[in-house]
Amino acid sequence: MAWLTLIIDTDASHAESLSDALMERGALSVDLLDADADTPDEQAIFGEPGEPPPGVWQHNRVSALFDNDVDVTEVLSAAALSVGLAQLPEHRIETLADNDWVRLTQSQFEPIPISGHLWIVPTWHTPSDPTAINIVLDPGLAFGTGSHPTTRLCLRWLDNNLKGGESVLDYGCGSGILAIAALKLGAARAVGVDVDTQAVTASRDNAVANKVENVEFYLPNNAPKDSYDLVVANILTNPLRMLAPLLANATRQGGQIVLSGILESQAKDVMSIYEQWFDLNAPIFEDGWSCLSGLKR
Repeated sequence: MAWLTLIIDTDASHAESLSDALMERGALSVDLLDADADTPDEQAIFGEPGEPPPGVWQHNRVSALFDNDVDVTEVLSAAALSVGLAQLPEHRIETLADNDWVRLTQSQFEPIPISGHLWIVPTWHTPSDPTAINIVLDPGLAFGTGSHPTTRLCLRWLDNNLKGGESVLDYGCGSGILAIAALKLGAARAVGVDVDTQAVTASRDNAVANKVENVEFYLPNNAPKDSYDLVVANILTNPLRMLAPLLANATRQGGQIVLSGILESQAKDVMSIYEQWFDLNAPIFEDGWSCLSGLKR
């Protein structure tokens, strides 16, 4: 059986109401995504401590799934009219072929070598090198599977620079991968913080699967107000700008910071902010993304 996928680009004022209208008219599912994802205009929509949640993205991509016998154009016309759109928004309709979705999803995630002795291994795979440090991880709702350049950049930094015995704060922990990797590489304790409750849950589950101890995961308002030997934050440029004082305060004097989720073109801007507190190293780049690191004065 095949399905039809309706993909619509719309603004913030209509994205959620249009999504609801499509569901009311028979959509099997509706996803709402940032139309500017992986561009300099990518926008974080989760609120940070002390800030109101910004809501939805400014430029939205609505993706709705329908049975293949549905007149999708007619459904879109009715949905658009119901939310006050005089004209149909920009859209396209694609055919989604039937597949074994579990097998297809699993085929997209192979073991990922981070270094000669550090691997990310999906749970359905046997480790390629049983003697290596293998982080067992399932792709899920939280960011951080090791497949994105920013995660790999942070993991390589940890592999190359951890000496053992450090305390680590992973701010924006996602799947918990960086906190878990730090512990497996010799850190003494780790704390992960994320604004997304699903990320906190995923991180706790992944820590159990990897049999690591001395790690805790929190929502921001519940996190301990400690200082750490190492603070790592793999999020996005705008949150990193806003969180600079918080992350600097969480890093002990003489401690280190690692920042990623930054496009190469944005690295100098972020560095200019963090140079208030840190002596920064030359940035490291991969596939258009940056990793910054430095020592707190």
